Amino acid sequence: MKRGLVVAAALLTLVVGSACAPAAPTDVTIRFHYSHFEPSLIRVKAGVPVTITLRNDDPIDHEWIVGSAAIHELHRHGTEATHETRPSEVTVPALSSRVTTLTFSESGEQTYICHLPGHEEYGMTGRLRAS
Repeated sequence: MKRGLVVAAALLTLVVGSACAPAAPTDVTIRFHYSHFEPSLIRVKAGVPVTITLRNDDPIDHEWIVGSAAIHELHRHGTEATHETRPSEVTVPALSSRVTTLTFSESGEQTYICHLPGHEEYGMTGRLRAS
């Protein structure tokens, strides 16, 4: 009898703990400030659409490109001046905002970087963790 109560209490703790665990946000704001991303780490739920507001508070243009190392390698040597057609590649003019919606289908970590000349080297990078 006592063992059954211990098991029941453990299961109840697990269920209540899971219900109270904070959910990954479905809306995120990333601020561009002094050529850095704030926050530099965001967490999202895999398989759930997330709306990302990109707010550029700097007096210069930036871009936000999220993806794998291979995607970033292409952009380091690419020639696209602006990004308007892919939700994972967004140009954000000075002192403005853009909104994009993405679904990260798999768990894992990706990097977001501004590839305008000198920005990545200055530290304009961040990480997106889907779980």
